[in-house]
Amino acid sequence: MKAWKVLSFIVGVLILFCIGWAVFPAEGVEVGGIRLKFASLQRSMAEAGENKIDVDSLLRAVDGSFVMDEVDDTLSFYKKFLTENPDRIHLPGGDYRFFDDVFADFETAVSDSALYRVKHYGDSQLEMDRISSVLRQGLQERFGGIGTGMFPALSNVPSSSVSASYSGSMTHYTMYGDSTTVRAPHTRYGPMCQLTTLYGAGNVTMRVSTSSSVKPLAGSFSRVSLLAGRFGEGFKVSVKADTLRPEPVVLSKDTLGAALVTIDLARDVKKASLSIGGSCEIYGVYADGPSGVAVDNIPLRGCSGTIFTRIDTVAMSRGLALDGTRIIILQFGGNYMPVTKSQKNIDQYTEKIAEQIRYFKRVAPQAKIIFIGPSDMGRSVGGRIATWPLLPEMVEALRKTALDNGAAFWDIFHMMGGENSMARWVAHRPPYAGSDYIHFTTLGSEKVGEAFTRALLVCYDFYTLRKTLPPAKVESYMRK
Repeated sequence: MKAWKVLSFIVGVLILFCIGWAVFPAEGVEVGGIRLKFASLQRSMAEAGENKIDVDSLLRAVDGSFVMDEVDDTLSFYKKFLTENPDRIHLPGGDYRFFDDVFADFETAVSDSALYRVKHYGDSQLEMDRISSVLRQGLQERFGGIGTGMFPALSNVPSSSVSASYSGSMTHYTMYGDSTTVRAPHTRYGPMCQLTTLYGAGNVTMRVSTSSSVKPLAGSFSRVSLLAGRFGEGFKVSVKADTLRPEPVVLSKDTLGAALVTIDLARDVKKASLSIGGSCEIYGVYADGPSGVAVDNIPLRGCSGTIFTRIDTVAMSRGLALDGTRIIILQFGGNYMPVTKSQKNIDQYTEKIAEQIRYFKRVAPQAKIIFIGPSDMGRSVGGRIATWPLLPEMVEALRKTALDNGAAFWDIFHMMGGENSMARWVAHRPPYAGSDYIHFTTLGSEKVGEAFTRALLVCYDFYTLRKTLPPAKVESYMRK
């Protein structure tokens, strides 16, 4: 075949390809029940217009937004931060004093020999102590405290910070999970949404140890506690740690309701063995210090955050009061996206979330509530990874719901770059998110945790500044 004919054929094919590219619909065409798709001008233009963020530049900008420039007036920095910074914690009613009572407790915790807690509830984004561990380290560096916080006596979800094993007769119940999950015949689940029962048939031994890779301040503990109730005759708990043998605690059957059983050690340790005799319900185990701030990581795999109202209010309220909980973080929304098809679905979900916030305000009036909305989530749309439909609308609806119900709100979705940002976090080297385009990697979780922690500590820094200024002056400036 002559060269000009070959060239003409190639040019003709390219022309047909260009025509198809220009006119072929982005959604494809259906032929004989099969949808055919082809590279299209519409899709190419859509991809060209996407928000393709540079993750490193974005995170540098986020970090910089928490720092006061030398030329900034202090009050103007905090006012601008609390009202304009997209990475701020949104406060209900714009009340800059929202956290004041909590901060007052935190900053005197060590001097008052008091221990206050932050409970971080969330879905599988929190598994392996992701995000929570970064917050824990940041708060303990600022306010004091050691240890990994609260964890269940039995769990099938591992943690990268603390491990617990046992021997003896115990039964584990949870109120979330699939059909294989064992449910209790009552609703006394307590703050961890799960519980473990001991039946008194001999001793149960629990072995607790912190991970060698855990954040520094969480790597040791000097206090072991059980949040427990329904004590039977002869309940007794003792602790061994290295050469330490503190006096055991014995409770009578007459002990009413839940109790916090605490054993202090003479020095910091990295592992301990608990021997528990008698019968009881254990709602949680703690590895802490005697004072400061503790952060409890409570991942609820597959949960949308709408289960708390099904927990007995007395059990939840007593547990949160006994262990000194001052902040409750609810990080949910992602698990509801697959069933979100319309604005009506969003409205139904946000009403359920409003019920959860009102529930926690009833059972923990001493605590402040922060809701953290879902991150960006990607799925394949026309051969490319794009944000789940209605996710931006869901984030905004959750923000409004939290604020309208007296809770603060923090926005991961916008912090990480907004629409279509998840694909960039996955593509980052090293990856900041996994190939499911939903979950952060350990490195990505650290970036998220650092941003949230710094946003909270900016609120604290403003609190400390305000203590040096006349309240009327601050109020006048913030409201003008």
